[in-house]
Amino acid sequence: MRVAFVAEVTAQHEETGATRRLRRTAELLASRGHEITIFCAQWWDGDHESFEQENVTYYAVTTEPPGETPSRRFALSLPSALRRAKPDVIHATAVPKHVLAAKTASKFARAPLVVDWYEAPPAGTGTASKSLRMAARAPDEVITPSETVKTRVRELGASGDDVRVVPNSIGMDAIREAQVVDGADIVYSRRLDEDANLESLLLALAELRDKGWHAVVIGDGPARGQYERQTADLRIDDRVEFTGAQPAEKRIPVFRGASVYVQTARKEAFPTDLLRALACGCAGVVEYHVESSAHELVEREERTFRTTSEQELTDALREAATLPEMTENDAFEKYDHRPVLEQYLDCYRDVQDSFGFF
Repeated sequence: MRVAFVAEVTAQHEETGATRRLRRTAELLASRGHEITIFCAQWWDGDHESFEQENVTYYAVTTEPPGETPSRRFALSLPSALRRAKPDVIHATAVPKHVLAAKTASKFARAPLVVDWYEAPPAGTGTASKSLRMAARAPDEVITPSETVKTRVRELGASGDDVRVVPNSIGMDAIREAQVVDGADIVYSRRLDEDANLESLLLALAELRDKGWHAVVIGDGPARGQYERQTADLRIDDRVEFTGAQPAEKRIPVFRGASVYVQTARKEAFPTDLLRALACGCAGVVEYHVESSAHELVEREERTFRTTSEQELTDALREAATLPEMTENDAFEKYDHRPVLEQYLDCYRDVQDSFGFF
Protein backbone atom coordinates (compact mmCIF):
# COMPACT_ATOMS: atom_id res chain seq x y z
CA MET A 1 0.00 0.00 0.00
CA ARG A 2 1.25 3.51 -0.84
CA VAL A 3 0.57 5.89 2.04
CA ALA A 4 1.34 9.60 1.76
CA PHE A 5 1.74 11.32 5.12
CA VAL A 6 1.30 15.09 5.24
CA ALA A 7 3.15 16.92 8.00
CA GLU A 8 5.01 20.16 7.45
CA VAL A 9 6.68 19.67 10.85
CA THR A 10 8.22 16.27 11.55
CA ALA A 11 9.99 14.78 14.56
CA GLN A 12 13.29 15.76 12.91
CA HIS A 13 12.17 19.39 13.19
CA GLU A 14 10.57 19.21 16.64
CA GLU A 15 9.86 16.37 19.09
CA THR A 16 6.21 16.50 20.20
CA GLY A 17 3.57 13.91 20.95
CA ALA A 18 2.08 14.40 17.49
CA THR A 19 5.37 14.24 15.56
CA ARG A 20 6.58 11.19 17.48
CA ARG A 21 3.29 9.40 16.76
CA LEU A 22 3.53 10.17 13.04
CA ARG A 23 7.15 9.02 12.81
CA ARG A 24 6.43 5.82 14.75
CA THR A 25 3.41 4.98 12.57
CA ALA A 26 5.25 5.68 9.32
CA GLU A 27 8.27 3.58 10.30
CA LEU A 28 6.12 0.68 11.50
CA LEU A 29 4.20 0.68 8.21
CA ALA A 30 7.46 0.79 6.27
CA SER A 31 8.81 -2.15 8.30
CA ARG A 32 5.79 -4.16 7.10
CA GLY A 33 6.66 -3.51 3.46
CA HIS A 34 4.32 -0.59 2.73
CA GLU A 35 5.56 2.30 0.56
CA ILE A 36 5.64 5.34 2.83
CA THR A 37 6.35 8.95 1.88
CA ILE A 38 6.13 11.89 4.27
CA PHE A 39 5.43 15.20 2.54
CA CYS A 40 7.04 17.80 4.77
CA ALA A 41 9.28 20.85 5.02
CA GLN A 42 12.88 19.94 4.28
CA TRP A 43 14.96 19.08 7.36
CA TRP A 44 17.99 17.40 5.71
CA ASP A 45 21.07 19.08 4.24
CA GLY A 46 21.63 19.38 0.51
CA ASP A 47 19.54 20.34 -2.49
CA HIS A 48 17.97 16.93 -3.19
CA GLU A 49 14.18 16.98 -2.91
CA SER A 50 13.85 13.72 -1.01
CA PHE A 51 15.66 11.81 1.73
CA GLU A 52 15.24 8.25 3.01
CA GLN A 53 15.48 7.26 6.66
CA GLU A 54 14.34 3.97 8.27
CA ASN A 55 12.79 2.93 4.91
CA VAL A 56 10.60 6.05 4.93
CA THR A 57 10.95 8.59 2.13
CA TYR A 58 10.73 12.25 3.15
CA TYR A 59 9.76 14.60 0.32
CA ALA A 60 10.37 18.35 0.59
CA VAL A 61 7.20 20.23 -0.32
CA THR A 62 9.00 23.40 0.81
CA THR A 63 12.64 24.04 1.63
CA GLU A 64 12.14 26.75 4.26
CA PRO A 65 12.27 25.75 7.95
CA PRO A 66 8.76 25.65 9.47
CA GLY A 67 7.69 28.85 11.21
CA GLU A 68 5.40 29.45 14.17
CA THR A 69 2.37 29.36 11.87
CA PRO A 70 1.62 26.81 9.12
CA SER A 71 3.15 27.75 5.78
CA ARG A 72 0.81 29.01 3.05
CA ARG A 73 3.37 27.96 0.44
CA PHE A 74 3.31 24.42 1.83
CA ALA A 75 -0.49 24.30 1.46
CA LEU A 76 -0.37 25.68 -2.08
CA SER A 77 2.35 23.26 -3.22
CA LEU A 78 0.88 20.18 -1.55
CA PRO A 79 -1.91 19.15 -4.01
CA SER A 80 0.37 18.84 -7.03
CA ALA A 81 3.02 16.95 -5.05
CA LEU A 82 0.44 14.46 -3.77
CA ARG A 83 -1.15 14.02 -7.18
CA ARG A 84 2.22 13.06 -8.69
CA ALA A 85 2.79 10.50 -5.91
CA LYS A 86 -0.42 8.58 -6.70
CA PRO A 87 -0.99 7.35 -3.12
CA ASP A 88 -3.58 4.78 -2.10
CA VAL A 89 -4.29 6.74 1.10
CA ILE A 90 -3.41 10.25 2.26
CA HIS A 91 -2.73 10.51 6.01
CA ALA A 92 -2.48 14.12 7.28
CA THR A 93 -1.87 15.77 10.62
CA ALA A 94 -4.58 18.10 11.91
CA VAL A 95 -3.36 21.45 10.59
CA PRO A 96 -6.50 23.04 9.06
CA LYS A 97 -4.75 24.77 6.16
CA HIS A 98 -2.97 21.56 5.21
CA VAL A 99 -6.01 19.31 5.76
CA LEU A 100 -8.05 21.38 3.32
CA ALA A 101 -5.20 21.31 0.78
CA ALA A 102 -4.92 17.54 1.23
CA LYS A 103 -8.67 17.22 0.69
CA THR A 104 -8.31 18.95 -2.65
CA ALA A 105 -5.44 16.64 -3.50
CA SER A 106 -7.43 13.56 -2.51
CA LYS A 107 -10.03 14.34 -5.15
CA PHE A 108 -7.44 14.70 -7.92
CA ALA A 109 -5.38 11.72 -6.71
CA ARG A 110 -8.48 9.57 -6.17
CA ALA A 111 -7.23 8.65 -2.69
CA PRO A 112 -9.19 8.87 0.58
CA LEU A 113 -8.06 11.31 3.25
CA VAL A 114 -7.40 10.24 6.84
CA VAL A 115 -6.53 12.89 9.44
CA ASP A 116 -4.73 12.00 12.66
CA TRP A 117 -6.03 14.55 15.17
CA TYR A 118 -3.64 14.30 18.09
CA GLU A 119 -4.80 17.30 20.08
CA ALA A 120 -7.95 19.42 19.99
CA PRO A 121 -9.32 22.64 21.53
CA PRO A 122 -10.33 22.56 25.22
CA ALA A 123 -13.70 21.13 26.20
CA GLY A 124 -16.68 23.37 25.63
CA THR A 125 -14.87 25.82 23.38
CA GLY A 126 -17.19 27.99 21.33
CA THR A 127 -14.50 29.99 19.60
CA ALA A 128 -13.09 27.40 17.19
CA SER A 129 -12.27 28.97 13.85
CA LYS A 130 -14.22 28.23 10.70
CA SER A 131 -11.17 26.54 9.16
CA LEU A 132 -10.82 24.28 12.22
CA ARG A 133 -14.43 23.17 11.90
CA MET A 134 -14.03 22.64 8.15
CA ALA A 135 -10.93 20.54 8.80
CA ALA A 136 -12.89 18.33 11.21
CA ARG A 137 -15.56 17.65 8.59
CA ALA A 138 -13.32 17.30 5.52
CA PRO A 139 -11.62 13.89 6.01
CA ASP A 140 -13.07 10.55 5.05
CA GLU A 141 -11.94 9.37 8.49
CA VAL A 142 -10.48 11.03 11.58
CA ILE A 143 -8.17 9.12 13.91
CA THR A 144 -7.67 10.26 17.49
CA PRO A 145 -5.44 8.81 20.23
CA SER A 146 -8.18 8.76 22.87
CA GLU A 147 -11.90 9.11 23.54
CA THR A 148 -11.16 12.48 25.15
CA VAL A 149 -9.78 13.88 21.90
CA LYS A 150 -12.52 12.13 19.89
CA THR A 151 -15.15 14.01 21.89
CA ARG A 152 -13.47 17.35 21.15
CA VAL A 153 -13.26 16.60 17.42
CA ARG A 154 -16.94 15.68 17.34
CA GLU A 155 -17.71 19.00 19.02
CA LEU A 156 -16.01 20.65 16.03
CA GLY A 157 -18.51 18.98 13.72
CA ALA A 158 -16.97 15.66 12.74
CA SER A 159 -19.46 12.82 12.36
CA GLY A 160 -19.16 10.25 15.13
CA ASP A 161 -19.24 7.47 12.52
CA ASP A 162 -16.12 8.93 10.89
CA VAL A 163 -13.95 9.20 14.02
CA ARG A 164 -12.11 6.21 15.45
CA VAL A 165 -9.69 5.88 18.35
CA VAL A 166 -6.25 4.38 17.69
CA PRO A 167 -3.99 4.59 20.75
CA ASN A 168 -0.25 5.13 20.78
CA SER A 169 1.67 1.87 20.67
CA ILE A 170 4.56 0.53 22.72
CA GLY A 171 7.11 -2.23 22.21
CA MET A 172 6.35 -5.07 24.60
CA ASP A 173 9.48 -6.96 23.53
CA ALA A 174 11.62 -3.96 24.48
CA ILE A 175 9.95 -3.89 27.89
CA ARG A 176 10.52 -7.60 28.51
CA GLU A 177 14.15 -7.37 27.41
CA ALA A 178 15.00 -4.24 29.42
CA GLN A 179 17.03 -4.39 32.60
CA VAL A 180 15.42 -3.66 35.98
CA VAL A 181 16.82 -0.58 37.70
CA ASP A 182 15.91 -0.56 41.38
CA GLY A 183 15.79 2.50 43.58
CA ALA A 184 12.58 4.34 42.71
CA ASP A 185 9.43 3.54 44.64
CA ILE A 186 7.37 6.22 42.88
CA VAL A 187 7.98 7.60 39.37
CA TYR A 188 6.66 10.62 37.50
CA SER A 189 7.77 11.38 33.92
CA ARG A 190 6.77 14.23 31.63
CA ARG A 191 7.90 17.56 30.24
CA LEU A 192 7.88 19.93 33.20
CA ASP A 193 5.77 22.78 31.83
CA GLU A 194 2.68 24.67 32.97
CA ASP A 195 0.46 21.59 32.42
CA ALA A 196 2.68 19.13 34.31
CA ASN A 197 0.90 19.69 37.66
CA LEU A 198 3.70 17.95 39.54
CA GLU A 199 2.71 19.94 42.63
CA SER A 200 -0.20 17.54 43.24
CA LEU A 201 2.21 14.65 43.64
CA LEU A 202 4.67 16.65 45.74
CA LEU A 203 1.96 17.69 48.19
CA ALA A 204 0.79 14.08 48.50
CA LEU A 205 4.34 12.90 49.11
CA ALA A 206 4.74 15.51 51.83
CA GLU A 207 1.72 14.00 53.56
CA LEU A 208 3.50 10.63 53.47
CA ARG A 209 6.87 11.84 54.75
CA ASP A 210 6.60 9.43 57.70
CA LYS A 211 6.70 6.50 55.24
CA GLY A 212 9.82 5.07 53.61
CA TRP A 213 9.79 6.04 49.93
CA HIS A 214 12.05 7.45 47.21
CA ALA A 215 10.53 9.28 44.23
CA VAL A 216 12.08 9.92 40.82
CA VAL A 217 10.95 12.72 38.50
CA ILE A 218 12.04 12.21 34.88
CA GLY A 219 11.77 15.19 32.59
CA ASP A 220 12.86 18.75 32.02
CA GLY A 221 11.21 22.00 31.08
CA PRO A 222 10.55 25.60 32.12
CA ALA A 223 8.86 24.64 35.41
CA ARG A 224 11.63 22.36 36.67
CA GLY A 225 13.23 25.02 38.89
CA GLN A 226 9.86 25.86 40.42
CA TYR A 227 9.24 22.21 41.31
CA GLU A 228 12.72 21.73 42.74
CA ARG A 229 12.15 24.74 45.00
CA GLN A 230 8.80 23.33 46.06
CA THR A 231 10.38 20.03 47.12
CA ALA A 232 12.84 22.01 49.22
CA ASP A 233 10.04 24.09 50.78
CA LEU A 234 8.17 20.86 51.62
CA ARG A 235 11.39 19.43 53.07
CA ILE A 236 11.28 16.31 50.90
CA ASP A 237 14.12 17.29 48.54
CA ASP A 238 16.36 14.57 49.98
CA ARG A 239 13.83 11.94 48.82
CA VAL A 240 12.79 13.33 45.42
CA GLU A 241 15.33 12.90 42.60
CA PHE A 242 15.10 15.02 39.44
CA THR A 243 16.93 13.21 36.63
CA GLY A 244 16.18 15.54 33.73
CA ALA A 245 14.99 14.31 30.34
CA GLN A 246 15.87 10.70 29.52
CA PRO A 247 15.30 8.61 26.36
CA ALA A 248 12.70 5.84 26.53
CA GLU A 249 15.36 3.13 26.67
CA LYS A 250 16.55 4.61 29.97
CA ARG A 251 13.08 5.33 31.35
CA ILE A 252 11.78 1.79 30.87
CA PRO A 253 14.32 0.11 33.22
CA VAL A 254 13.37 2.63 35.92
CA PHE A 255 9.68 1.86 35.39
CA ARG A 256 10.39 -1.88 35.68
CA GLY A 257 12.06 -1.35 39.03
CA ALA A 258 9.48 1.06 40.45
CA SER A 259 6.33 0.21 42.40
CA VAL A 260 4.02 3.10 41.45
CA TYR A 261 3.73 5.44 38.47
CA VAL A 262 1.83 8.70 39.02
CA GLN A 263 0.13 10.78 36.32
CA THR A 264 -1.16 14.19 37.42
CA ALA A 265 -0.78 16.32 34.27
CA ARG A 266 -3.66 18.65 33.47
CA LYS A 267 -3.39 18.08 29.72
CA GLU A 268 -2.38 14.89 27.93
CA ALA A 269 -3.63 13.70 24.53
CA PHE A 270 -2.25 10.24 25.24
CA PRO A 271 -0.02 9.35 28.24
CA THR A 272 2.45 7.02 26.54
CA ASP A 273 4.78 6.84 29.54
CA LEU A 274 1.89 5.88 31.81
CA LEU A 275 1.13 3.05 29.37
CA ARG A 276 4.78 1.97 29.36
CA ALA A 277 4.89 2.02 33.15
CA LEU A 278 1.69 -0.02 33.49
CA ALA A 279 3.12 -2.55 31.01
CA CYS A 280 6.27 -2.61 33.18
CA GLY A 281 4.15 -3.76 36.13
CA CYS A 282 3.80 -0.45 37.97
CA ALA A 283 0.63 0.29 39.86
CA GLY A 284 -0.90 3.37 38.24
CA VAL A 285 -2.25 6.40 40.09
CA VAL A 286 -4.00 8.97 37.88
CA GLU A 287 -5.41 12.33 38.91
CA TYR A 288 -8.43 13.09 36.73
CA HIS A 289 -8.43 16.25 34.57
CA VAL A 290 -10.90 17.05 31.83
CA GLU A 291 -8.16 17.82 29.27
CA SER A 292 -6.22 14.61 29.97
CA SER A 293 -7.02 11.17 28.60
CA ALA A 294 -4.95 9.37 31.26
CA HIS A 295 -8.02 8.17 33.14
CA GLU A 296 -9.04 6.10 30.10
CA LEU A 297 -6.08 3.76 30.64
CA VAL A 298 -7.01 2.98 34.24
CA GLU A 299 -10.82 2.85 34.19
CA ARG A 300 -11.04 -0.91 33.61
CA GLU A 301 -7.61 -2.10 34.70
CA GLU A 302 -6.51 -3.78 37.90
CA ARG A 303 -3.66 -2.29 39.95
CA THR A 304 -4.76 1.25 39.07
CA PHE A 305 -6.38 4.16 40.89
CA ARG A 306 -8.24 7.22 39.63
CA THR A 307 -8.33 10.23 41.95
CA THR A 308 -10.04 13.59 41.96
CA SER A 309 -8.65 15.26 45.09
CA GLU A 310 -5.41 15.65 47.01
CA GLN A 311 -6.65 13.36 49.77
CA GLU A 312 -7.67 10.66 47.29
CA LEU A 313 -4.23 10.90 45.68
CA THR A 314 -2.53 10.46 49.05
CA ASP A 315 -4.75 7.49 49.92
CA ALA A 316 -4.14 5.91 46.50
CA LEU A 317 -0.36 6.16 46.93
CA ARG A 318 -0.65 4.52 50.32
CA GLU A 319 -2.76 1.65 48.94
CA ALA A 320 -0.72 1.23 45.75
CA ALA A 321 2.39 0.67 47.84
CA THR A 322 0.83 -2.49 49.31
CA LEU A 323 0.31 -4.24 45.95
CA PRO A 324 2.61 -7.10 44.89
CA GLU A 325 5.52 -5.89 42.76
CA MET A 326 5.73 -6.82 39.06
CA THR A 327 8.24 -6.12 36.28
CA GLU A 328 5.82 -6.61 33.37
CA ASN A 329 2.08 -6.85 32.81
CA ASP A 330 0.79 -8.85 29.83
CA ALA A 331 -2.63 -7.19 30.13
CA PHE A 332 -1.21 -4.38 27.99
CA GLU A 333 -0.14 -6.61 25.11
CA LYS A 334 -3.01 -5.12 23.11
CA TYR A 335 -1.02 -1.86 22.91
CA ASP A 336 1.99 -3.54 21.30
CA HIS A 337 3.11 -2.11 17.95
CA ARG A 338 1.69 -4.96 15.86
CA PRO A 339 -1.98 -4.94 17.02
CA VAL A 340 -2.09 -1.13 16.99
CA LEU A 341 -0.63 -1.03 13.48
CA GLU A 342 -3.41 -3.37 12.38
CA GLN A 343 -5.90 -0.76 13.54
CA TYR A 344 -4.34 1.78 11.17
CA LEU A 345 -4.43 -0.73 8.32
CA ASP A 346 -8.08 -1.54 9.07
CA CYS A 347 -8.83 2.18 8.86
CA TYR A 348 -7.06 2.51 5.50
CA ARG A 349 -8.91 -0.49 4.09
CA ASP A 350 -12.26 0.80 5.32
CA VAL A 351 -11.82 4.27 3.77
CA GLN A 352 -10.64 2.70 0.52
CA ASP A 353 -13.72 0.47 0.40
CA SER A 354 -16.06 3.41 1.00
CA PHE A 355 -14.26 5.98 -1.15
CA GLY A 356 -15.73 4.76 -4.41
CA PHE A 357 -12.62 4.42 -6.57
CA PHE A 358 -11.44 0.99 -5.43
